[in-house]
Amino acid sequence: METTKVLDAKGLACPMPIVKTKKAIGELEPGQVLEIHTTDKGAKNDLTAWAKSGGHELLKHEEENDMLKFWIKKG
Repeated sequence: METTKVLDAKGLACPMPIVKTKKAIGELEPGQVLEIHTTDKGAKNDLTAWAKSGGHELLKHEEENDMLKFWIKKG
């Protein structure tokens, strides 16, 4: 999967991962992919709901040790 931009939101607590994601995705063109790295466990539900409500597509998410990774395609 080709990532356009990587957002490091590790160590940030809710709602900062969403705030940073919203800002970062605003800098992308439709169809481009944002990869987000976070340690906030609540981000799984938050980012899924946020992507859906914003018309974006959550392509994939995975958990690696204590880090969550998400790939969101801008709608």
